[in-house]
Amino acid sequence: CLVVIFFQLYGYCYQDSNDIPDTLTTITELGSPLEMIQLLQTSWEDRFRICLSLVRLLHYLAHSPLGSVTLLDFRPRQFVIVDGELKVTDLDDASIEESSCTSNSDCFMEFPARNFTLPCSVEGRCQNMNEKRNLYNAYRFFFTYLLPHSAPSSLRPLLDKIINATGNRNKHDNAKYILFYPSPSVNSEFTQKCVKSANTKYRRVPEAFIPDENYRCWPSYHHKGCLLSVFDVNEAIEICDSYSQCKAFVLTNQTTWTGRQLVFFKMASNRIMPDPDKITYVKVTD
Repeated sequence: CLVVIFFQLYGYCYQDSNDIPDTLTTITELGSPLEMIQLLQTSWEDRFRICLSLVRLLHYLAHSPLGSVTLLDFRPRQFVIVDGELKVTDLDDASIEESSCTSNSDCFMEFPARNFTLPCSVEGRCQNMNEKRNLYNAYRFFFTYLLPHSAPSSLRPLLDKIINATGNRNKHDNAKYILFYPSPSVNSEFTQKCVKSANTKYRRVPEAFIPDENYRCWPSYHHKGCLLSVFDVNEAIEICDSYSQCKAFVLTNQTTWTGRQLVFFKMASNRIMPDPDKITYVKVTD
């Protein structure tokens, strides 16, 4: 779990010289800075994976061996992306201290758009303040941007429930359970997306590939072509029918992290090349 949510340390070297006293050099895995604008241009499937990484982090911080841990500087700049997963790089502002209190008014949390007041326990500590702070920061910096944008229509009711729960002070107690166990249902619904039966006919060409005839679409896994994920051939047909320039598509043997198959959509089929790992479908025209 730690390897998944925290930046991995491969080694370190302590250096003490006249020129550079008390210096510690670390060697870590390589990650990409988290740029929200770039993330919004990626597929919803990839953004959902990042949110799941964040959910695992929230769960660990709430139940760490040290107790409940809060990240006082919970911002995108404190995270990086490694192989599609979100990881924490800066723990300088982590704290395990729950705020002391004598009344509920001492447990006041102020945010730019919303304020919360938590109960003061009999032990004189604000109840679950660390966990609440992490959860709301995840809501305002990540979930509100990454989850709803271009989400599958079948999943929007569930996603609305998650977002409303994480941003609502009265639902925070239940929100963590909604968040911590969404992956089976969301993965299942997204992977087994229901599609309408298409009327357009396609000719199946096994062990074949169309090397050219690319066009751009959004969102795409390929910056120079239209490469999307589908559950099955029927969904690929539905997508191809929805693009006026699409005249064929190629099923690859590659899948996304949820098991959906990657498909190239093409605007013509003038040149078909043999390829044992691919299957081409060409739209039949009258």
